Amino acid sequence: MNLLTVQNLKMHFPVRGGVFYTTKATCKAVDGVSFDLKAGETLGLVGESGCGKSTVAKSVVRLLKPTAGQVQFNGHDISARPQGALRAIRRDMQMVFQDPAESLNPRHTIGQILEEPFIIQKMGTRGERGEWAAELLKRVGLPADAAHRYPFEFSGGQRQRIGIARALALKPKLIVCDEPVSALDVSVQAQVLNLLLELQRDFGLAYLFIAHDLSVVQHMSDRVAVMYLGRIVEIAPAAALYKNPRHAYTKALLEAIPVADPTKRRERKLLKGDVPSPINPPPGCAFGHRMKHPKWQDSVNTDLTLQEIAPGHFVQPCPCCA
Repeated sequence: MNLLTVQNLKMHFPVRGGVFYTTKATCKAVDGVSFDLKAGETLGLVGESGCGKSTVAKSVVRLLKPTAGQVQFNGHDISARPQGALRAIRRDMQMVFQDPAESLNPRHTIGQILEEPFIIQKMGTRGERGEWAAELLKRVGLPADAAHRYPFEFSGGQRQRIGIARALALKPKLIVCDEPVSALDVSVQAQVLNLLLELQRDFGLAYLFIAHDLSVVQHMSDRVAVMYLGRIVEIAPAAALYKNPRHAYTKALLEAIPVADPTKRRERKLLKGDVPSPINPPPGCAFGHRMKHPKWQDSVNTDLTLQEIAPGHFVQPCPCCA
């Protein structure tokens, strides 16, 4: 049984303007995304900025109410539940945000930040909550006296550890990581990634791991989903996707990964054109339209539903990106 199942998820935002602030258009930030995630598994979600990754993350944890589609968590459909009915479910699903400085309340001490989940869920006494906060700090590699300090007194890596500790507070089954290391130095990134892997091993956590850096995603993920303009174009086990990418956009992303050896050079194929607007996406294959592929017109009348081409390896059956 899957811990998380997302089916045909759509998140559309109205674009308003004019004197009366009326709806002029619709931004299709996420336009039909489907995937599943098993307990203890990590699914990497990659793609260019603006492709809808963070919107998917916020929709999964119901920070945003989906326009359409279904999100099932632990056997329960949470996509249409009112906020009050989500409180018990939120104990089992948490989120680590991209910017640790913005996600921590600067007016609260670290102890208050870590105790807040327990207060909301009405768990424990004041003394017990203080002890639990100290245990969380120790678990992520910070001293217990950090509870009496404020977020501005910590480095970016330390603040992200605090964010991870807060996500761990209620012992969740799923943590959505929205680019948790993109704002950190490379050396600190490695420490935080290793911490996440250690916590997953110890607590059996499932991760939906969003990132730009494909080398980071490869290190963290069991499976990888590639998004382009609000849709998943390919999803496969990490080893299979990196060894044998099938969609043209996936190939372009992998070719953009820097080579660690400065003596080695390779020819790069620069992507042509601009990313289409999600307010007015083209029909058919959006990537083929961007590249002005001669077979793009054929994709307009093609069913672009993901098809399985190998065990666990799904790709859009697009005539211009195969």
